Amino acid sequence: MVQEKQFQPNSGWMMLFVLIVMFFVAIAGLITGIAFEAPVIILLAVLLIPVVVVLCIGFLAVAPNDARVLLLFGEYRGSIRETGFFWVNPFFSKKKISMRVRNFETGATSTAEVRGDAGQVVQAATRSSGRPSKVNDRDGNPIEISAVVVWRVVDTAEAMFEVDDYEDFVAVQSEAALRSLASRHPYDSEDAEISLRGSTIEISDQLQQDIQERLDKAGVEVVEARISHLAYAQEIAAAMLQRQQAAAIVAARTQIVEGAVGMVQSALDRIASEGIIELDEERRASMVSNLLVVLCGNSHAQPIVNTGSLYN
Repeated sequence: MVQEKQFQPNSGWMMLFVLIVMFFVAIAGLITGIAFEAPVIILLAVLLIPVVVVLCIGFLAVAPNDARVLLLFGEYRGSIRETGFFWVNPFFSKKKISMRVRNFETGATSTAEVRGDAGQVVQAATRSSGRPSKVNDRDGNPIEISAVVVWRVVDTAEAMFEVDDYEDFVAVQSEAALRSLASRHPYDSEDAEISLRGSTIEISDQLQQDIQERLDKAGVEVVEARISHLAYAQEIAAAMLQRQQAAAIVAARTQIVEGAVGMVQSALDRIASEGIIELDEERRASMVSNLLVVLCGNSHAQPIVNTGSLYN
């Protein structure tokens, strides 16, 4: 495995001054040789000009959050992370790598820019919006899921030499990690079990860790990974919606019944403690039944006035 090593370049401004002096010396020597008909001076001046031109190839400028990977005839010599204007061996091959923080959404496709014969951009680089991936959750339910991954390059040597195309590697491995994560957890859970919908923070942390394990070999750090889209697949979305509605209704009814039973118990205890009326078991059961109907019914109760005795 190739590890990144720092390369200390020479100052570009000093070398620029030296090359300017060499260029004017070559011009002066050429003029002097012609004037005094000195072929040796003319030859040296003529040879000095292409040397200056070749040495100019060694200039490079490194912008903030950019890096240069230097190769000499296929051999890795180091990376430049320092910002500024430098000069290196003109025979170095200088590969540019961005150290900026980047993000993408899984399922998105990108196309590189196309340049014409003159070097002009004919078609700009484009990136489509992410399309959710269809995968089965742990319970076998088909779901649609996508995630946003924020990442950056931290090791230029690994990103350049350990994988063929580190940007494509990040996209493919993130998609694979997302599918694997979705298949290990249920979409929803009623207990304390981790679920895709209910445990957002835990799922995001697991996704970030899974992607990072896959990208360590490419010199990439995952800054953040979060679910951006989560839904049941269209073929079961309606059925699952009915299931969720039914579960909500059952939960609401359960809470209503628990509250109604508590209110009835409180009413009976107060009637008995204050001696308002003596109720036998039959009338006590009838009162409990009426109160529960009133408290748990969907519509307002219609009162009926009993004009007879208590038992008629």
